[in-house]
Amino acid sequence: MTVMAERTSSQMSVDVFERIAEFAEREDETVRFEFIDGRIGVKKVTNGSHGEIAMWLAFRCKEARPDLTLNTTGQGLKVEAYRKGRARPDGVLAPVGYFNGQGEWADPDGVLMAVEVTSYDSDTHHRDRVDKPQAYGEAGIPLYLLIDRDNHSILVHTVPDPEVGYRDIHVVAFGGKVILPDPVGIELDTDELKQYVD
Repeated sequence: MTVMAERTSSQMSVDVFERIAEFAEREDETVRFEFIDGRIGVKKVTNGSHGEIAMWLAFRCKEARPDLTLNTTGQGLKVEAYRKGRARPDGVLAPVGYFNGQGEWADPDGVLMAVEVTSYDSDTHHRDRVDKPQAYGEAGIPLYLLIDRDNHSILVHTVPDPEVGYRDIHVVAFGGKVILPDPVGIELDTDELKQYVD
C-alpha cells in the first residue's frame, strides 16, 4: 500500500525528506519512502510474487548482459527535473559497480533502465503509471520498464522527455517477446510471467 501526502504550497525540501525517510525506515523496516512531485509516498515491502518477478528479470538481464546488474535492493535514485525527487524503483539496471560509493540516493546519469512491478493497492495506478514515468523521464533514464500485473502486460517506455516523461510506449501482453532497445539491448520471453499473476 502506498499513501501519498497532498502537495502543499510550502513544499518540503529534499534534505528534510531524506532525514524523515532515514529515521522512519530505520524504525519500520516494512516500508520505504519516496518523494515525487512534491509528495511523500510510503511504499510497503512487496509480496512473494512481486519479488519473484524482480528476480526473474534480474536473471534474464544478467544472462543477456553480464556487464550489467539489475539492483533490486531498493536503491534510491535522484529523479525529476533538477534531481528534486527521490524514488526507490523495484529494479535499477546499470553497469556492474555503478552504485558503489553512491549512498542511499544515487545519481541517475549512469542508469540504463528503471523497473516497476505493479502492486495490488489503491495507489499503483497513479504511482507506477503516472508519477514514476514522468519522474524517470525527467531524470533522463533511457528506459522505464513497467511490469503490469493488473493488465498482464509489459510496457517499455523509451525516448525520455522532460516535458512528458517518455515519448514512446510499447506494450506487450504476458507470453509475448519484448525487446528492450539500446542502450539495454535485451530480448525477453515473458511467458513465465503468467504464473506470477495473483
